[in-house]
Amino acid sequence: MRTRAIVAAGVVVAVVAVLGVWLVVRQFGHQIRLPMASRTCTVQADGRVVLGADQMANAATIAAIGVQRQMPERAVVVALATAYQESHLRNIAHGDRDSLGLFQQRPSQGWGTPEDIRDPRYAASRFYAALKKVKGWESMRVTEAAQRVQRSAYPEAYEKWADESQVLTRALLGHATGAVACTVGPTPVMRGAAAAAALSRGLALDWGLPGLAASTDLAGLAVPASDARNGWRYAHWLVSHADDNGVKRVRFGDLEWTAKQGTWTKVTDGRSAPTQVLAEVFAET
Repeated sequence: MRTRAIVAAGVVVAVVAVLGVWLVVRQFGHQIRLPMASRTCTVQADGRVVLGADQMANAATIAAIGVQRQMPERAVVVALATAYQESHLRNIAHGDRDSLGLFQQRPSQGWGTPEDIRDPRYAASRFYAALKKVKGWESMRVTEAAQRVQRSAYPEAYEKWADESQVLTRALLGHATGAVACTVGPTPVMRGAAAAAALSRGLALDWGLPGLAASTDLAGLAVPASDARNGWRYAHWLVSHADDNGVKRVRFGDLEWTAKQGTWTKVTDGRSAPTQVLAEVFAET
């Protein structure tokens, strides 16, 4: 009898709670903002990796800076594995002692000012510069090369991210087609001219590309692609940065990614883009 009474009491409490929530939603529902669907990116390139939008943007920047510094692809794998372990590819403002940023670099150890280290481009450049000074790093395991730079208390920790980092590197350096697909939110951070300007600046800083002309077909940018590999490098970078730069559509070759669908599909209007990557941004409201 006592057990039945306890169960009955629990049911009553649950019903009251549900009723309370319903009344609150009915009364104030128009003021309540429910959490948005997760903004995620899926990378498919001889393996599968799923990241948040901010993680994907940081990964794309790390890879691009490696190319701009003329580092081998192996260096990009090492850099991504390091950032995976140190910050899970998030530009965090805290860490052990005075460690900061993607690579948890320390101002007190000469890595730069706190402001510098929180800049993903600066942090990635400093990591690559330090890695380049490690004699024989190219033939080391990922975790050994990373440890020579980071000097972590957990020297084997970087190795567990080697496979994911290789998948990301293949996609971000253009070895796979339509490999980065992101789902972004319905309310872009930027629109129109501001979004196009931010993309142009980002491409210049990450890839070293000069000022880009506005697209004649789309409200955005046209990025020259000398070959398929470069085209997919830029296309994947643009999708990776779609959430924070108001990208609505990316087209290269006979494929296009749209913010609405979050996937790559065949171009249906017959206007392929074999020699340039077209990026359309959300229009001004």
